[in-house]
Amino acid sequence: MAASSPPSPSPCPDRRAVEQLTGRPLRQDWPAGALAAGSRVVVVRDPGWDGPWRNEFLGTIDAMGAPEPVEHRHARAGELAYWVTFDEPQYDGDGDGPYRKAWIWDRYLRPSP
Repeated sequence: MAASSPPSPSPCPDRRAVEQLTGRPLRQDWPAGALAAGSRVVVVRDPGWDGPWRNEFLGTIDAMGAPEPVEHRHARAGELAYWVTFDEPQYDGDGDGPYRKAWIWDRYLRPSP
């Protein structure tokens, strides 16, 4: 994982919408060791089940909000989730979508070659 400096906050409509839905501001303090905003990634499928995405595809780590620890009983210790903007709209494993951006656990991200 590449180190990065904190991105400057942006008043983008997506960020405002997410903050409205969650009832809290998105973090802007980028964790040490996290993938840098602007990093190209491949979003991958889980080998153990049919998801979380229908296909593997390319995207970019978005600076809308800093990566945050995943707070879920199935999360790995220290696992982060990132906002990822997709190169093309995508459908999830249940067929919902298309989505152009999503909050994705790092286990489903690989640096793009």
